[in-house]
Amino acid sequence: MRIGFAGLGNMGGRMSACIVRAGRSVLGYDVLPSNISNAGAKAAANIGEMVDGSDIVLLSLPDSHVVEAVVLGDDGVLAHARPGLIVVDLSTAAPDSTTRIHRLLTEKGASYLDAGISGGAAAAEKGALTLMVGGEADVLDRARPVLDLFAAQVFHCGPSGAGHTVKLLNNFLNATALSATAEVMVAGKKAGLDLDVLLAVLNASSGVNFATLNRFPKIVHGDYLKGGLTNSLMLKDVNLYVALAAKLGVASLNAAGPVAAFGAARALGYADEISNTVVDAIGDLSGGVRLQEKP
Repeated sequence: MRIGFAGLGNMGGRMSACIVRAGRSVLGYDVLPSNISNAGAKAAANIGEMVDGSDIVLLSLPDSHVVEAVVLGDDGVLAHARPGLIVVDLSTAAPDSTTRIHRLLTEKGASYLDAGISGGAAAAEKGALTLMVGGEADVLDRARPVLDLFAAQVFHCGPSGAGHTVKLLNNFLNATALSATAEVMVAGKKAGLDLDVLLAVLNASSGVNFATLNRFPKIVHGDYLKGGLTNSLMLKDVNLYVALAAKLGVASLNAAGPVAAFGAARALGYADEISNTVVDAIGDLSGGVRLQEKP
């Protein structure tokens, strides 16, 4: 199966590199040519050339607007789609957009899977991502040998749109835990607590979460784990969740916290920094607190 990959940035580049390390060739397209070479891919001149030279096309793009531009734009994926082609969207996207693209590609005999990813840059580097996939089960079976090159776990979540829906639900919980833990750590710092001890207590108690286990043990010593989701993208994902909740008629009572936290991070100059720096934004608003500084 010939592999094409559009979007070889922070996450896509790492996934492509995993595929290449497994001995497979990747035909890549990115607006930054350096991303293609850094990912170990061969450069396609344009999207159409990439699609024509591939049996499966992977997309790792910032949002639905970019996905639609790549898929539905002039000389895009849809224009070059053909029976048997599989397109796997690894982006975090709006489910409504996803199901529309699925319908349009299906009409041309191609297949479309929405595959949200979790695990961040570290898991992408090791080929240990978790994938949550929407679409036809038999198409996933055909795509799985390629997905297994960079994913440790692949879950079939349901029909088209289900993968991106599960991704939004997961990212909302991630954003809530990260922003709430950041606030707690700033409070702990201002209270004069030993932050390593605080984390040990939290991780042995009911406040434990992914951020206390995996993020803040590094952050308190100055390692922000750069390379992951930015504050702007985290805010985008939370807002996508809010829109989904509104469509479903679900009262979104807990969204205000992460919307405010990541919105503040963006406004204070951390827009393109890893979302872990939300703790510095909260620190800025709390008197210039940094977790690493001695009292």
